Parts: sequence; structure tokens; C-alpha cells
Amino acid sequence: MNVLILGSGGREHAIAWKVVQSPLLSQLFFAPGNAGTKELGTNLPINVLDFNAIRDAVNENGITLVVVGPEVPLVEGIVDYFRNEASLQHVGIVGPDKNAAQLEGSKDFAKQFMQRHNIPTARYQTFTSPQLEEGLTFLKTMQAPYVLKADGLAAGKGVIIPETLADAEKALIELLGGQFGEASSRVVVEEFLRGIEMSVFALTDGSSYVLLPEAKDYKRIGEGDTGLNTGGMGAVSPVPFVTEDLMEKIESRIIRPTVEGLKAEGIRYCGFIFFGLINVNGEPYVIEYNCRMGDPETEVVMPRIQNDLLELLECAARGTLSDKHVDIDPRTTATVMLVSKGYPESAEKGIIITGFEEIGDSIVFHAGTAEQEGNVVTNGGRVVSITSFGRDLDEALERSFRNAEIIEYPGKYYRRDIGKDLLQYIENI
Repeated sequence: MNVLILGSGGREHAIAWKVVQSPLLSQLFFAPGNAGTKELGTNLPINVLDFNAIRDAVNENGITLVVVGPEVPLVEGIVDYFRNEASLQHVGIVGPDKNAAQLEGSKDFAKQFMQRHNIPTARYQTFTSPQLEEGLTFLKTMQAPYVLKADGLAAGKGVIIPETLADAEKALIELLGGQFGEASSRVVVEEFLRGIEMSVFALTDGSSYVLLPEAKDYKRIGEGDTGLNTGGMGAVSPVPFVTEDLMEKIESRIIRPTVEGLKAEGIRYCGFIFFGLINVNGEPYVIEYNCRMGDPETEVVMPRIQNDLLELLECAARGTLSDKHVDIDPRTTATVMLVSKGYPESAEKGIIITGFEEIGDSIVFHAGTAEQEGNVVTNGGRVVSITSFGRDLDEALERSFRNAEIIEYPGKYYRRDIGKDLLQYIENI
């Protein structure tokens, strides 16, 4: 089977790392890929939004399965394009169509969906620019801190959590005033839920689903969860506070109602569903849906899957997941993201990275890298992630931190406290 993975980050490299282990694979292609994916297959210099060029590459290379990594092409309708293109009818594609991708592409759509299907989430209201005064009045009914979300995709920057009413009012005015363009033409204002966050993932064919390993990621740039939000500075799996009881609640109250609700509404959903959850005193609530795998969570989830991932992906695309079950490695995985100087506000590109050949007991997943004159160089804010197995969280973290020191490039930065907040739960087990 010839497979194309769309995207260029650590998520796509991690999916590819697992896919190449499958005996079903003949050739693997990436569009556009990075310096790491080049070692696993063929990089094609195609933008993920150039649907015509993707179509041509699929036909020219005999590709029969496409896996869509990032959210933007899904929200822009690449699955609909494949369904409507005569030459692509034989090609399986893993990813939801444009309507289904609104679960991530529109916070208001997701909130309304959860409300209709009694899926636990924070109390909220949505406002547009003409409703500014109503929004300001609604804020006065809530307690600090406040949560304001741009309705559309805003490159991970569309969620603001002001600590005071004055700051919340200012934020609402700025958002509805066009801070994120069309993405913030509608703003969801919701209550703040106090708890600890986690990520759960399902792969669905639209009727059946399989659960993948859960994870916890770390979004802030600074240690102690301080500073600006990033695309993710690290992750661990499994999550120590996720008990069998909590997981049963998550599946019965959130995952199953989501999949069944999509089907009942005639929304065609094939692919990954990311459930961004918060555990509030043992009760799970949905913070957000994503219509793809998370990054850097993929880098700790994929290594723990013991099945043939390509077989699972093909079953999802063909609608035959009902008899599948995911076997999970009981060991712990931890990943540490190495980023460029200035990230997340800026990123230096073209800087040579060294040390890859010295990494022995960890997996290096490339994110923002490229090849230049025979060297691997930085090509984005998040550069590489170092993922390690361990008998426990301490061992996995020790290996990742040790190998993070081996990779070298000027301006390298990484958080040294990834996973440390979870040790208290292990001690209490």
C-alpha cells in the first residue's frame, strides 16, 4: 500500500514512525514533510492547502491511503475535495469532512453539539460584534477568572483567560473588534473550570471507534506553567491520575455520546477525535475538541500502540473498525520539546542542529526542521521532540532530559519540569 501523510510536524513524523513498521506498507510519501520524515519516505514539496497538487501527487504515485495530520486542510475541506474528485474515488482518506471538522473549527458549533447531546462542558454563551453589550453584561454574571475563546482557528492563540473583570471586558472588546480577524468574529465566553487537564484520543470510522492511550501535555513556554502559550512543550503517557473509574466516566459520558451524536446528526466523521478534557474532582468535562491528533501528545501516544497502525487507519477509512481493539504498551513514555530562541513569538531558522547520531535510548521526532546543504537545520519554533520509554515516569523523563542535552544548536531551550507535577499522583497510588 502506498500512503501519503499530509503535514510537516512532530505529529506527522510520529505517525510515520509507526506506519513504517507495518508489513502492509509499500511506499510512504509526505507533503511537505521535514528532515526527519525524509529518512522514512519521500518528501513532496506540496503545501497542505494545495488540493490540486495533492490530487496530482496521489494519482502519479499510486497512493491509496491519505492521512491528514493538521487541522487547517480538514477545516478547509480536503476530505470533501477527495469525495467530489472523480480520479480520487478509490483513495481512502483519514480525516473528517468540512462539516464534521467544525468540532474544532468552530467553538460555538462544538458547544452547541455538546449541549444537544448532554456532554459535560463549561457553562457558556456566544457573542458577535453587535452583541457586545450583552457579552459585557454576561461577564458580570460570572466569577473570575474568565475564559474567552475566538470561535474559529487562531493558530493556538485564540483562548484568553483574564484574571479580572476589567481585563475580561477589554479582551472581549478586542476580540470582537477583529483581533484574530474572521476567527474572532464570534467569541465564546465560558466559565472557568478548576482542575487538571488531560487529552484522550479516539479513532473512528463514523460508527465504531477504538481508544488510543491518553496523555497530558504542557502548553506554557515557562517552567511551572508560566508565560505564553505554545504549540506544546512536552507530554507524558499514561496519565497517573486517570483511574479506571474516571476512564469509564469519560467513555460513557463523553466519547460514546460524541461518536453516536455525530452519526445521529448525519455528520460523516472518519479519523481521529482529540478530546481536550479537564478532571474536576473526579468528574470529566470537555474543554475542546480537535479533529486530529494532538502535538506533542502524538509523540507519546504512537510509541505505546502495539497494533499495526496502518491496518487501523485503513479500517477507519474503509468503515471496518468494529472488530478492532488497541493493545497498549504498559510502559510510560515522556517527550520533551526542544524549541528555537524567541519561540513562541519568533523563531530563528536555518541554524545547524547536531547530536542526532549520539541518541541511543530515545526516539527523536522532528518538528520544525529542514535539510540544507547536507545539514539538518531549524525551520520553525518547535524543533525536535525527544521521546523515551521507561518502566515508570521518572525513568522515561530521565532519559528524555538526558538526551535533550545531547542535541545541540544555538538558542536551544526546553522545559525541565515536564511531568514533574504528576509525580504526586504516583506517590499517592
